[in-house]
Amino acid sequence: MAELKTTENNGNVLEFISSIERDVRRKDSLTMLELMTSLTGKEPKVWGSSIIGFGSYHYKYESGREGDWFMCGFSPRAQALTIYIMKGFGQYESYMEKLGKYKTGKSCLYVNNLLDIDMTVLSSLIKQSIEDIEKNATCCN
Repeated sequence: MAELKTTENNGNVLEFISSIERDVRRKDSLTMLELMTSLTGKEPKVWGSSIIGFGSYHYKYESGREGDWFMCGFSPRAQALTIYIMKGFGQYESYMEKLGKYKTGKSCLYVNNLLDIDMTVLSSLIKQSIEDIEKNATCCN
C-alpha cells in the first residue's frame, strides 16, 4: 500500500506564511491561522509542503487503508485559499447556503478572498466539522 506523502512535519508555520508573495493570500492565511487556532485549541503544524493543519485523528477505511490526518486546515494556493473541512459538505447545507462566494471539492472549500464569505458562518462550519470528527474518529489529538 502506498505511503501518504502529506504528513505532519517540523516546518515553521509563520515562516511558511511569511513566504507567501500575494498580500491578500498572506493576510487571509494569518486570519485563518488565528481562527483555526482559536476553534481547535491546537498548535498549527505544517503538513506536506503547503498545508497548515490543526489537530489530528486516525482514520481507517473498509478497504483496510488507514492513517492520520489533520482535523481542519488550510493552504494558501495560487488560485484560491483552500480550506479543508474533512467531513465534506453534504451534511452542512445550512451553513453553505449562508457562506458567501466559494467553490468546493470533496473536502476542500476554495475561497478567492475571505472578504467574499461570512466569517461567522465559516467559524460555525469549521467548529461543527471538528465536533463531528471528534464524535466519530477512533482517536483525536
